[in-house]
Amino acid sequence: MIDTVLVAEKSVVSAKGEGPTVDVSGAAGRVFLLTLEISKIIEQESLEVSINGSADGASWGAKPIVTFPQKFYCGQFPLLLDLTAHPDVKFVRAHWEVARWGRGTETPMFEFGLTLKEIPAQVLRDATAEAKALA
Repeated sequence: MIDTVLVAEKSVVSAKGEGPTVDVSGAAGRVFLLTLEISKIIEQESLEVSINGSADGASWGAKPIVTFPQKFYCGQFPLLLDLTAHPDVKFVRAHWEVARWGRGTETPMFEFGLTLKEIPAQVLRDATAEAKALA
């Protein structure tokens, strides 16, 4: 089961960038929980984090597979990464964009981390069955 870091906890960034390439080809399932944790910011700035996929770890798709909504505050933000519609994707990596506006320094500053955890197939089946029962 894959449980790894896409961006090291408390990484400080002030410009756009990318995390390391992570091999997900060994995952038993194709659904993962992403957890973005923003621990420090300055006012009047935004962070946008997306996940890109690759079949070979060298060439990356023009569009991200999934993107977190823009963030402006500290907090912990979960998002599902479902690769079932992307059977060719064997590698993923995080990409982030930062922006700053208003008064003060023009350089943005975010301290954040991003983790990726495989969701076991049984948990997905149980959640789907429960959702259908409630519908």
